[in-house]
Amino acid sequence: MSADTPQFSPAARPARRSRGKHKMITILVTISRRELYVFLALVVLVIVGVWTYRSLFASTDIEIVDPLAGNIFPSEIISTAASGETLIKPVDTLYVGNPNSLIGIRLRSRRRNTRVRVEVEQTPFFSRSVSEFVLPRAATLYTVYPDIVWNYQALRANVQATPLSVVISVSVNGQNKQEAVRTFSVRSINECLLGYFQYDASGHKRSFVNTRQLFAGYVNEDNPKIDKVLREALSARTVNRFMGYQADSAGVERQVYALWNVLQRRGFKYSSISQSSLSSNVVYSQRVRTFDDALASVQINCVDGSVLFASLLRAIDIDPILVRLPGHMFVGYYTDRHHRHAQYLEMTMIGDVNLDDYFPDQQLDSTMQHLTQSQVSRMTFDKSKEYAWQNMASHTRQLKAQSVGYMYLPVTDNVRRRIQPIGR
Repeated sequence: MSADTPQFSPAARPARRSRGKHKMITILVTISRRELYVFLALVVLVIVGVWTYRSLFASTDIEIVDPLAGNIFPSEIISTAASGETLIKPVDTLYVGNPNSLIGIRLRSRRRNTRVRVEVEQTPFFSRSVSEFVLPRAATLYTVYPDIVWNYQALRANVQATPLSVVISVSVNGQNKQEAVRTFSVRSINECLLGYFQYDASGHKRSFVNTRQLFAGYVNEDNPKIDKVLREALSARTVNRFMGYQADSAGVERQVYALWNVLQRRGFKYSSISQSSLSSNVVYSQRVRTFDDALASVQINCVDGSVLFASLLRAIDIDPILVRLPGHMFVGYYTDRHHRHAQYLEMTMIGDVNLDDYFPDQQLDSTMQHLTQSQVSRMTFDKSKEYAWQNMASHTRQLKAQSVGYMYLPVTDNVRRRIQPIGR
């Protein structure tokens, strides 16, 4: 072999093969990356296409929702209609419209400034209405509250729970009109909403919303039948006139007693009927007779008697106080215009009662047998104040804290601006 002949060692051949394999792998990786980029681009195009289609053409699921588990309370609607007070909180999403409408539509917006048109069909309790909204955010869950044009007379006349089918049509961005139907229960005008549990959009319980101030709606100082009651009280000559806080505290007490005496003369009886047909672990209510109902039936329970007497007090310009304990209610009143002092009355004692049931150690019933009607009336009035004060003393801490089941509600002008009388 000549010196010019190239020399190849055995180790050189594997090195060449290694470089060839590395080049092949590089080519394959380059091709794989290119395919991956193409694949990812296709995925992005598909996602954009689906989003565009859903935003512009696909239908949006809608659901009729409300915060009271399918219950509509006429007393709440009527008592807050004029003031616009929002006692029922909106459901736990972004919302547009007026939450006092109570009936809402839950849907997800498609894009920014999604346009929504809502048509609510007529029922016996409200007229047909059309509302339009703009949802500012894209791909966001909203609750839309359309205008509900309530028939207040029909609500006021409803005296027992009535099923109501609500039909609502929704179009989004002028297309894809959809319809939803839900059956509600329109409660009796005599049912006062005490409160309800609030849930979030996923159905989890959050907190209890107290609405016991709606008892003020049953205090109706404007009822035209009050004038007749006041004339009867004046005819009994217990007082010469009703002048409210123009009198001193002793004069206020005489006016309050005159009201107590006239109701006793009318023969009012205590009745424990207070149950509601509502069965729910979300919403809680209390049956209350309206002023007209109580006068017509001459029957009152602790709640009926308290709101009836509070109505009479408001009518003569004395500010009443509704005091609620668990399972019981009584009425109070301020004895001066500055609200420095108050007295309280146990209204269950206004009828033909045995005082020994209230004061077992005093043996009052036998004493009453020798008294005149006027003397009995005065005794029950004084004992009513005594018994109510005992209740106040036993529950002062809970009443100050407004604990669950307790309420201390002065029905003043400020409260009246927020909660109007429901009438009847």
